[in-house]
Amino acid sequence: MTLPTTTPDAFGLIRAPRQIVFGPGQRSGLGDIVATLGTRALVCTDARMAEQPQFREMLANLRAAGVAAQVFAGVAAELPADTIVGCVAEVSGQNIDVVVGIGGGSCIDHAKVVSALLVHGGAPRDYYGEFKVPGPALPVVAVPTTAGTGSEVTPVAVIADPDREMKVGISSPHLIPHTALVDPALTYTCPRPLTAHAAADALSHCVEAFTAIRREPDPGLTTERVFVGKSLLTDSYALAGIELIDRSIVAACQGGDDRAARHDLQLGALYGGFALGTAGTAAAHALQYPIGAATHTPHGAGVGALLPYVMAYNMPARTAEFATIASALHCADGASELDRAHAAVHRVAELLGTVGIPRDLAELGLREDRVDWAAEQGMTAARLVDNNPRPLDPAELGRIVRAAFDGDLAGLLATTSPSETDARNS
Repeated sequence: MTLPTTTPDAFGLIRAPRQIVFGPGQRSGLGDIVATLGTRALVCTDARMAEQPQFREMLANLRAAGVAAQVFAGVAAELPADTIVGCVAEVSGQNIDVVVGIGGGSCIDHAKVVSALLVHGGAPRDYYGEFKVPGPALPVVAVPTTAGTGSEVTPVAVIADPDREMKVGISSPHLIPHTALVDPALTYTCPRPLTAHAAADALSHCVEAFTAIRREPDPGLTTERVFVGKSLLTDSYALAGIELIDRSIVAACQGGDDRAARHDLQLGALYGGFALGTAGTAAAHALQYPIGAATHTPHGAGVGALLPYVMAYNMPARTAEFATIASALHCADGASELDRAHAAVHRVAELLGTVGIPRDLAELGLREDRVDWAAEQGMTAARLVDNNPRPLDPAELGRIVRAAFDGDLAGLLATTSPSETDARNS
C-alpha cells in the first residue's frame, strides 16, 4: 500500500458517520440498526431497486425488527428537486423517526435532503451552498447498491434544479448519514455500464481529493468550510482508494462473478467518499455540472471523461502527488518524478477508456458550440473551483474543456510543466 508523506506538524480531518458497517451479507443487520434509532422509517429508493428481491428482504428485515417502514420508490436518476419536494409532502405529519436510503447516489442524496426538510422545512433551494442546514436532521441510514458516489459517508447532496441549467449542491455536516451500511454483495448484479460510471466517479473522488488545494490549518478552517482541502487523513484514504480501484475496476466491470473485485471496488468507493467528503473535489466535478446537464449523460461518465485532462492541467501544481499516484497505480517504476506523474495521467485515461468511459467530450455528446459555455458555467461551482490546486478562470477552464473536447491529452500535457509557478498552497 502507498502511504502519504507526513511531517510532525501534519494536519488531518475526517468527517464521517457515527458508524460504518462493511462486508458481504451485512445488509441483514439493517433492521436491528434502524430499530436503535426509531420505530417509524421512511425508506427511499428508485422503482428498479424496489422490485429487487434484496430490497424486499431488507424491507422484511426492518419489519421483523419492529420498524414500521413506509416506502417511497419514486427517486429519479440525477435527483430532480421536484421529486424531493413530492416525497416530503407525501410523508408530512407522519412522525418519521429515521430515513433509510437504499440505492445509488441519487437515492442516498434524496434521503439526506428529505431528512433535513422534515426537520427544518422549506424547499431544497433554501439550502444550496455550504452550512445552510441550520441544525441536525433526522438520522439517515445509507445502504449503497453501487460502488461509486461515496454518498453514504459524505456531507453533500447533489440535485437537479429545474430552474437552473446545471446541478447544484447542498453541503453541510448535518447531512452526513448516521450509519453507512455497505454490503458489496448488493453490487453483484449491477450492470456493466453503471458499474463503470460509478467506478469512474469513485476514482475521480480519490484523485481530486489527493491533489486538491492545501489550506493553512487555521483553527477556524473546519467551521468555515465543508471542503477543507487535502490533509494527512484524506490523503491516506485517497491513496488506498486509488490502489483498490486500480486492481478491481476492469474485473468488476466484466461482471458480478468476480466477488473479490466487487469487494475491492466497493471499499475503494467508500474510501473515496471519506476523501472527498472532507478534502473535496475540484475542476472535473465543477465542469461536470454543466456538461452533464448539456449532454444528459451519467455523472460518472462525464467526470471520468474530464479527469485525465484536469490532471494534465494541474500537473505544475501537483507533480509530486501525481508521481505518488503512479506508485499506487503500479506504473512507471524507477522513472523520474515528472515521468511518473505523466504515467499516472496516461494510466488513468487507459483504465477509464478500457471500461467504456468516453475518451473525449465529443464522444460524450457535448456540442462544440457549448465549449465556452461549459467553462463559464463551471466557474459558478465556486466551492469546487476554489478547491483546485491551480487557479481557474473561464479562460483556463476553457483550455481544459477544449482539450477534452478535441481529445488532445498529449497536447495539454505538453503545455504544462512544473516550471509554472501558479500552484496554490502546494
